[in-house]
Amino acid sequence: MSSEQPRRRSGVLLHPSSLPGDGGIGELGTEAHRWVAFMEAAGLGTWQMLPLGPTGYGDSPYQSFSTFAGNPLLISLDSLDEAGCLPEALSENRERYGEGAVDFGRLIPAKLASLRQSAEFFQKQSPSALRTAYRDFCDHNACWLDDYAEFMAVKDLHQGSSWVEWNKNLRDRDEHALLLFRKEFQAEIEIFKIWQFFFFQQWDQVHRLASQAGIEIIGDIPFFVAHDSADVWAHPELYHLDKSGRSTVVAGVPPDIFSPTGQRWGNPLYRWDVLKAEGYQWWIERIMHTLKMVDVVRLDHFRGFEAYWEVPAASPTAELGEWVPGPGDDFFEALEQRVGRLPIIAEDLGLITPPVIALRDQFELPGMKVLFFAFTGDPDHAYLPHNYTSRFVVYTGTHDNNTALGWYEDADESVRDFCRRYLATDARDIAWDFIRAAWSSVADRAIAPLQDFLSLGSEARMNFPGRAEGNWSWRVHPDQLDQALVDRIRSMNALYSRLRT
Repeated sequence: MSSEQPRRRSGVLLHPSSLPGDGGIGELGTEAHRWVAFMEAAGLGTWQMLPLGPTGYGDSPYQSFSTFAGNPLLISLDSLDEAGCLPEALSENRERYGEGAVDFGRLIPAKLASLRQSAEFFQKQSPSALRTAYRDFCDHNACWLDDYAEFMAVKDLHQGSSWVEWNKNLRDRDEHALLLFRKEFQAEIEIFKIWQFFFFQQWDQVHRLASQAGIEIIGDIPFFVAHDSADVWAHPELYHLDKSGRSTVVAGVPPDIFSPTGQRWGNPLYRWDVLKAEGYQWWIERIMHTLKMVDVVRLDHFRGFEAYWEVPAASPTAELGEWVPGPGDDFFEALEQRVGRLPIIAEDLGLITPPVIALRDQFELPGMKVLFFAFTGDPDHAYLPHNYTSRFVVYTGTHDNNTALGWYEDADESVRDFCRRYLATDARDIAWDFIRAAWSSVADRAIAPLQDFLSLGSEARMNFPGRAEGNWSWRVHPDQLDQALVDRIRSMNALYSRLRT
């Protein structure tokens, strides 16, 4: 294991869906390229985002139909037009949404209809060079792409219902039934493959521009996968399921002072004995695939690798669960043999025990510090900057928290008083007080959500954990990304030796 530490970096937490533009959602086209240029001008060296997979229930990036696929809603129609992949009627007349928040209810049917027209046009009239690139893409990604495209096509046939509700033969992946389906619905399956080709063509260009600018991209891998996903449908043997495909036990966290009944997340749980017998092949392929897309991976719910909370599927709450050992160091040793030095950040928030810390430190993985959590204790609180060591990533807040301004406005006065005294501030510019505290710390990386750079309040919050609707829709307006903001961020980076060079 290498003990080499990265140079001091600064960055922004911003999911591509929050980028500006008139397509109804942030896309991987011109505005993504402009965003990379903005970061370069501001001297920022890290762009962190949420999972990039196709979103399912609640539009959450953490409930995806595939851990390998990309979200087609992020595909830029303008970029498809420039590549000659749009029919003329769609090129000349397509819906524009303005610059507001994402309206998923309006966007999804309209965007997917346009993408379907684009895929059908691509099948018939795309440039020959692109068709060759498409065939190569399908060949290189067949290990996940075939399952994903078939899963989505069968799901469409069943009006979007969960795979456990499908026709029994397709639910259970009867080979004869699948062969008949592939023959009858070949064109439909092909559409989902073409969408993935479009996504990765555009994503690879964004990633390449970032690399050329010296900007690392931090991706995100959830510990658990969604039950209604190609991953579980294609590999049911890797999960605790009954004969009908339903989970026998599910994921969650135990009761605490914030949730007296715990949190029943409902994700299926892994059969780590089966995964171990196969050399953790599926998990390793998952991480290696993500590392082709990004430079560093944040492993969400890292504590699950040491132990996770198992809840009986029949239980309506998480109270009756129990801690079950995870794969521990055996998994990371196997991963290290394949990957080498692990470019991983451990999301070590929440109920963290000494064994979790020991596992993180054994493989020299940076952990996370969130400043919002630091002011509810005393001067010994682990999230206060004077208690850090360098091998951490410090955040003002994350996608699951309020903004800095929103947090301060909602906090108890005793917490605000401690915060003001610690930061030596009158709190008139509290978001930038938080940024200064993070940037001046010894942590190797310091990251803030874009909302904090913009000093926005609770109205700009990205996610409310536990709330099923109204999340993931915030977007930045292009006028907010002005030269004054570039200069202010660059000055802060220069002051605290975090200027990307």
